[in-house]
Amino acid sequence: MKRYSTIFLKIAVIVIGIPVLALGIYGLFDLYKYPLNPNNHELILYPIIIGIYVTVIPFYFALYQTFKILCYIDKSKAFSELSIKSLKYIKYCAITISIIYALLIPFVFPVADAEDAPGLVGFPVIFIFAASVVGVFSAVLQRLLQDAIDIKSENDLTV
Repeated sequence: MKRYSTIFLKIAVIVIGIPVLALGIYGLFDLYKYPLNPNNHELILYPIIIGIYVTVIPFYFALYQTFKILCYIDKSKAFSELSIKSLKYIKYCAITISIIYALLIPFVFPVADAEDAPGLVGFPVIFIFAASVVGVFSAVLQRLLQDAIDIKSENDLTV
């Protein structure tokens, strides 16, 4: 039963990565080729596009670390320093994604103002919130796992 759940989660990690890859290949190239209004926004879209592409790197690194944690669970090494290290990397990736999208907000304001789309500013805020939740959750898991490893090592020494 345990093996089937990790296989399901590994498949879910892969399925999460596929739409981001497809968006990066097709969606953003179309935005680059055909910006909203070439006369006014062409230069302001470049930092936005570059920022979105840069966030793909920590996103995939975090997915890779998640996949590694699932492999540690399969090998019965879930309570190890390797898992703590992977959770730490996931936390750093989430912080990096939040910072990059926070830096993109000033570039989104002129586009949203010119296109009369105030909801456009909400998209980076949603990504900042989601990445912050992932970062806080991985930090909590990292601390809980560290405490569990400490308790386990104390019990091994007393027996």
